[in-house]
Amino acid sequence: MRCEDLMKTEIETCRPADTIQRIAQRMREVNIGFMPVCDASGRPVGTLTDRDLALRVCADDRSASATRAEEVMTRETVTCREEDDLEEAERLMARHHKARIMVADDEGRLVGVISLSDVLDEEDDGRAAETARLVAEREIHA
Repeated sequence: MRCEDLMKTEIETCRPADTIQRIAQRMREVNIGFMPVCDASGRPVGTLTDRDLALRVCADDRSASATRAEEVMTRETVTCREEDDLEEAERLMARHHKARIMVADDEGRLVGVISLSDVLDEEDDGRAAETARLVAEREIHA
């Protein structure tokens, strides 16, 4: 199976200059906990999770209306390509301890997201369970 066969293509994104307040409101509206941060050309430059907002904004008592995404986003981006085999996405998720991986086109623009739960729902050969174990190691060793 290729990444394009499993990825979700309806993706909420934000820009680096967007305020955390606007991002959190949008996350609440569409009931998501992960948002890619993309530049003007649609290339991912970071990510934000609801956990990032709690630990980097709330815990530091920062103003959500005055804090921009680029100030608190995770800058490490892990991407695969649409045509990559799903095994490649799983390998990257496991190596980088990421529960979500962004899918980019040949120009590096974001076209989809694959979550660990998508992989677990699709795969039944034990490989997905091993990927989940390796992704979870970040929590155990963090």
